[in-house]
Amino acid sequence: MIIKVKSTEAAAPTGSGTATTVSSATLVRAVNSGTTVRLVTVEEAGGTDKGTFSMPGGTVEYIEKEPTDKIFAANAEILLAKVAFQS
Repeated sequence: MIIKVKSTEAAAPTGSGTATTVSSATLVRAVNSGTTVRLVTVEEAGGTDKGTFSMPGGTVEYIEKEPTDKIFAANAEILLAKVAFQS
């Protein structure tokens, strides 16, 4: 898999009030840089949760979302970057 990096990686906000669109991304690369399982939440622009998932330590996940959807995590060990898949 090849990805095109479209933003600087940054620590995930840790609350709904500070959730981020990750530069209006539709695809986000999330890395759990720690060793503890952390909860990641995707919410609509208005703050309604769309879904959550547990991310094991040391793993990478790709989150597809709407440009206005926001993400936050239970801990800033979750790092987020806007990406796109390359073919």
